[in-house]
Amino acid sequence: MWAASDLEGLLQGKPSFPLAELSERARLDLGPDPEVELPLVDLGRQYRSIKSEVDAALLEAVASTDYVLGEELGRFEHDFATYCGVRHCVGVGSGTAAIHLVLEAQGVSQGDEVIAPANTFFGTVMPVLRLGATPVLVDCDEETATIDTEAVLAAIGPRTRGVLAVHLYGHPANMSPLQELCARHGLFLVEDSAQAHGARYRGRRTGGLADAAAFSFYPSKNLGAYGDGGAVTTDDGELAERIRLLRNLGQSSKYVHGAEGWNERLDTIQAAVLRVKLRHLDRWNALRRRHAEAYREALAETGVRTPEVASWAEHVWHIFAVRTLRRDDLRSALAADGTATGLHYPVPLHLQPALAPLNSKVGAFPVTEALANDLLSLPMFPELEPQEIGRVADVIGAWSSAWAAETRI
Repeated sequence: MWAASDLEGLLQGKPSFPLAELSERARLDLGPDPEVELPLVDLGRQYRSIKSEVDAALLEAVASTDYVLGEELGRFEHDFATYCGVRHCVGVGSGTAAIHLVLEAQGVSQGDEVIAPANTFFGTVMPVLRLGATPVLVDCDEETATIDTEAVLAAIGPRTRGVLAVHLYGHPANMSPLQELCARHGLFLVEDSAQAHGARYRGRRTGGLADAAAFSFYPSKNLGAYGDGGAVTTDDGELAERIRLLRNLGQSSKYVHGAEGWNERLDTIQAAVLRVKLRHLDRWNALRRRHAEAYREALAETGVRTPEVASWAEHVWHIFAVRTLRRDDLRSALAADGTATGLHYPVPLHLQPALAPLNSKVGAFPVTEALANDLLSLPMFPELEPQEIGRVADVIGAWSSAWAAETRI
């Protein structure tokens, strides 16, 4: 468990836990590993399943020579906006860029505060810092691991400008209370949908539940490019136009710069890949849900805690993470069997060295800290086979039985 000495070591640049080792253990390899028989994510299987479609799309995009802000990008933006049920989609360079451009377009700047969950990837709050604002972290809900609405209410202050609601692991945040709260206090609400492509909240897809949503198309995502990529979705036409301006060096027309923008465009070639994959997304998500149910059934008697799904949510299982107090021991047992696992996330956001100026204390966010200690992500991708899920469950079952026998001695 986290201790006061952990935070003290972090602030002095001398962590009392093996930070470098944790970083290595949490690393996600997208390529083959000769020591791993069952990877956490297998993009090779996905590529082979759509090879003819995606190869043709790539060759066509290359042959067009229309590589930057090309027609294929416009077609993808139209398709993805339609998929999310919104009027506008703006393709950008990454999920982090999507958050940054939304916040900048909303006018976030020096002295402002933006509320965000402590239980998320660092990329959620990095744009807040880059804009000179302060991320105000809050704890997460025990059941869903997403942002705690009551904690958000308690964190609102005179400098609060908005809220970043993260749909974590593929499970949407509880948006209705956040929508009402933000409307009452005059705050903007942004979805971090980097892990929730196609997820639904009370029947509506993520991407259309707030003032804007930020998506990542990192290769391992449910909808992933062949490199970095991201998008902003919104019903606000003025906001969309502002983001289009900012992503393209602030150019209102060629060589006319109306703002201090950025070079954060989604490549046309990546858009071509994403258009192909978008046609398969719902089928892939359905397979993920089937795999999650198989995991939950197979692990029911093992003593590990499997994730819950709120009644109002349609989960898309970007990550399937179980909980156990002996997480590292279980991870070692799975590794010995050739099964890769992941940690999401081993160092809580408020204890990251880059956020030391926030002066957070160990124990400030107990649910987040417990998840950092206990969660272990198991292999999850659409092409996973039933026997592979069974293999993982058998290892966990044997490990659990050995642990139970050991505690009886």
